[in-house]
Amino acid sequence: MSSLIDSVNPWLVAVGLNTILLGLAWIVPKKLLTPAGLFHAWFLSILIWVTLGWQGYAVVMFYFLVGSGVTRIGMAQKEAEGIAEKRSGARGPENVWGSALTGALCALGVGIINSGFFVPSSQFLVPNTSATLSTSLQSLLLLGYVASFSTKLADTTASEVGKAYGKSTFLITTLQPVPRGTEGAISLEGTLAGIVASVAIAFVGWAVGLIDLLGVAWCVLAAFIATNLESVIGATLQSKYTWLTNEVVNIFNTLIGAIAAVLLAWTWISIIK
Repeated sequence: MSSLIDSVNPWLVAVGLNTILLGLAWIVPKKLLTPAGLFHAWFLSILIWVTLGWQGYAVVMFYFLVGSGVTRIGMAQKEAEGIAEKRSGARGPENVWGSALTGALCALGVGIINSGFFVPSSQFLVPNTSATLSTSLQSLLLLGYVASFSTKLADTTASEVGKAYGKSTFLITTLQPVPRGTEGAISLEGTLAGIVASVAIAFVGWAVGLIDLLGVAWCVLAAFIATNLESVIGATLQSKYTWLTNEVVNIFNTLIGAIAAVLLAWTWISIIK
């Protein structure tokens, strides 16, 4: 089945598939995206399909469906407490790119390498390996891609589960008890749920062949690091700068996750070789 899909012009498949899905999303009563969010998600999905094929598409769709699902956990309670996501969780353009900009850039990098338009210089060679330059950089970009979505799903799940079920929430910088929904707050329930979510999507990336099993470990560890750093940013900086919106913080969050996974993999390869 995958060979049949791969043999068809990817642009035709991407545009056709995502136009159909956009139409279905438009008519369903429970809106997961705003009208503008639908268009931006359509564009993003085409980019992912064309650059990474159905494998990359599977990862971003898993993130979107699971992320949208956990956002609605305990929605009535969170809305009553004033800590629910705006628009009852329906995502707009800012949410789409806040979550996926890092992943999209990684995918675009892979697409550029595959097209032959860009030949990496020797500085991108993974030390002490026999892999070609393009293969080395491509593998790291694929790892960064999966890690960015592992990070975002971990962050979303930890936040939403913590707001819905967190029995005790603490500010990450002081460990002082704070109300649920406070920027920079963490809970045991949310943290554990976030780890499970990062493991799940990392295994999706492994199952479709984007990363190996060791890459799963790097994604999960990077997601844990980035999610906690995001909480630190929320607790210390977000209230001080108006431009540091949740969406901008999400971009930093996924970027940290992608970079952390790549550095972990690079360091590991350097050590064992």
